[in-house]
Amino acid sequence: MYKILKYSGICVLISVLFVSCNDKSKSTDDIPSVNNVDLSKYVGKWYEIARLPHSFEKDLVNVTATYEILDNGKIRVINEGYKKSPDGKISTAKGKAWIPDSRVSGVLKVSFFWPFSANYKIILLDKDYKYAVVTSNTKKYLWFLSRTLELDDKTYNQLINFATEKGFQTENLIKVLQSWK
Repeated sequence: MYKILKYSGICVLISVLFVSCNDKSKSTDDIPSVNNVDLSKYVGKWYEIARLPHSFEKDLVNVTATYEILDNGKIRVINEGYKKSPDGKISTAKGKAWIPDSRVSGVLKVSFFWPFSANYKIILLDKDYKYAVVTSNTKKYLWFLSRTLELDDKTYNQLINFATEKGFQTENLIKVLQSWK
């Protein structure tokens, strides 16, 4: 009985992934990634400035993403945030990332639990690596990242306009509280 339930669950998961991947209106296939990303400049700590809502970051504040190049060339990924307030319980997700195609350095694969992975697609990157806009295979996911706790209004509005032009529902963006002691 356990095996039947296990395999049924896997079939449902595959079906959901197949349907969501085939909805071209929500696909990011038509949005080019940034080319020539220098990972040695990209690694380090990023602060999440804004995101589209999704379950795995629900109610998180002070969210950061830290990337580190490992000896084997892969990238250690540590995402952290605090539940509801800066004094809340910390939530940490650790994973690994890699570039599946060296000709497309702005698209990485990220895995937080093997064997599943998702695209990490950098679609806008400041020339000095001060901020980035990241998505996945679908327009349901969008993050504004910064090396600083906040972006000035002009830059933030430019990122909103960029994402809106690309078809993201920016009216649903959650501006992430970054309040560090």
